[in-house]
Amino acid sequence: MPISHLRVVGGGESMAMLPDEIWAHILEIGTDSASLTYRDLCALAMASRRLSRLSAEPALWSTLLAIDFPDGEKVSPSPKALYQTRFKLEKAKRVALQRAKMLFAQSKVAVSRKRLQELKLSLVREGDRLKAAVEELRNLERARTASVALNVWQPDVVRGRQKQIVEQCTVPIESRVCALKMEVQVCKQQIANFNKTYEEEKKKLGKHKQALASLEYHPLQSHFNSTPSDSNKRKRLELSSDSKLSSAAFEWDEQEKAESF
Repeated sequence: MPISHLRVVGGGESMAMLPDEIWAHILEIGTDSASLTYRDLCALAMASRRLSRLSAEPALWSTLLAIDFPDGEKVSPSPKALYQTRFKLEKAKRVALQRAKMLFAQSKVAVSRKRLQELKLSLVREGDRLKAAVEELRNLERARTASVALNVWQPDVVRGRQKQIVEQCTVPIESRVCALKMEVQVCKQQIANFNKTYEEEKKKLGKHKQALASLEYHPLQSHFNSTPSDSNKRKRLELSSDSKLSSAAFEWDEQEKAESF
């Protein structure tokens, strides 16, 4: 039962003329039917001294304790103080859970970044290996061409240069050329695999960053995006009708708690 509705019906003066017993009965019906939440009682407490006194009735907060904290202690000399304590503990748990989620998301981002760095290094190593193999293969091809050219007549200057190229080659040309061609194919395949893995890891990193940004931008989102008329209240009404009590979501911010308690 929103406070604005109470003020409109019958006018502010006529509502103020209602005796405390009527107001107490209205508040009792509201809490028993799950129409009034802790936030509504806090809003009433800020409206006037009279409503602050009426909304602090132990019976009202005992009902809210039974609805919002069914597994905890329900009997206390000061149900409102007990509700505040339970609320703070529950909020601390939710903050800790949110922090754990953020740490887990941050660890995923860190692991993905490390994996990308490792893939970059692997790509650099394979690229250097491929360049070295291609360069050596070119030199061996020149040496093979020079050895064939030595069998035909050539000017002395050209023949001397080709002979020098052949003499510089200290390994069996044909076997080494076959080995280098195979190494080039392996390097290309490795680079293709690393590139594919790198792109997949980049997509994972993007998802992890998006999840982390969502957690950082909306801390405790469920606490602040709901209102007394949305899913929280509907859930409370459904649980009340089924006689099943469970913990409800919390929506207090620091200013409301300071002013209410």
